Parts: sequence; C-alpha cells; structure tokens
Amino acid sequence: MGAIDHKPPSLQQKSDPNSVALALLRIAVGVFFAVFGQYKVFGSGFVHSGFRGYIAGFIRDGAYPFMGPVLRWILAHASTSMALAVGYGEFLIGISLVIGLFSRVASLFGCALMLAMWLSGGYPGPHAAFWMYWGASLNWSVFAICFAVLAVGHPEEVASVRRVIAFGRRSATPSM
Repeated sequence: MGAIDHKPPSLQQKSDPNSVALALLRIAVGVFFAVFGQYKVFGSGFVHSGFRGYIAGFIRDGAYPFMGPVLRWILAHASTSMALAVGYGEFLIGISLVIGLFSRVASLFGCALMLAMWLSGGYPGPHAAFWMYWGASLNWSVFAICFAVLAVGHPEEVASVRRVIAFGRRSATPSM
C-alpha cells in the first residue's frame, strides 16, 4: 500500500540550493514587474500620456532604425491599446512570477517585452563600437537574461502556487 505524505507543501518542496536560488530570482523579478505594472494599470498617467512620451523619446533618442516606423505607427494608431497591453502585461508577468504559476509562459512574454524595449530604446548609433551595443542594452538585457533563465529552468520547484496545487491533487488521491 502506498503511503501518502501528509506534510504541508512547504515542507515537501525541494530544498537544493539551485531550486531555492531560482525561486528567489523568480520572486525578485516578479516583484519588480508587479511594481512596474501596477502603477501603469492603476494610475491614469501612463495610459493617457506617459506611454506616448516614452515612445516619442525612443523615436527621438535611440530606436533601432527599423523600429522607427513601427513606433510612429503605434503613436498614430494604437497608443492607448498598446499602453494597456504593456501595463497589464508587466503586471501579469509580475504576479505570475511572484506566485509561481505559469512562470515559464510569463518569462517568455517577459523576454519578448525586453527585446521590444531594447530595439526601441537601445540603439547607440550607426558608428558606435561593437561593445556599445551591449552597453546600450543594459536597461533591458539584464532582465532578459533573468527571464531566459526562468524560461529554461524549473522556477516553480520552491515557493509556488503550482506546488501547492500539485500537493492538493496528490493528497486527494486515495491509496490502494
């Protein structure tokens, strides 16, 4: 007969240092993005004027040349809907990572968002030294690397809602 382990989920979670470190990274990045997104979602400044200002600044100060037409189109036709998508996207990425549910999906969206941000605002100019392209991307590449690590790793092994749900399913299954 199989015995069911009735320990609370927090005691059954893996405690190897790598799983703990990945969970800490997941939660820390999640807190950043929850904070980034909450002021955009729950405040009115970003949707109504802040997003337009960011896009105009990207066009003026440092978008990759092929991104210029895309950014101008967004300003002309879709700034409010894109502002909502960015705000809710950042907020949901953050919440997903903090609670540890759909972390890989959230991380893939986070990578896509960071790539879009880098291409929109990280162009050092046509005659810049190669290393300057990397330096100009620091605002976004660090988070992109974090998201990539979370997407390929197992970010929900420790301190996650997914583990609690899995424990609930196991303990509800009767043993024979």
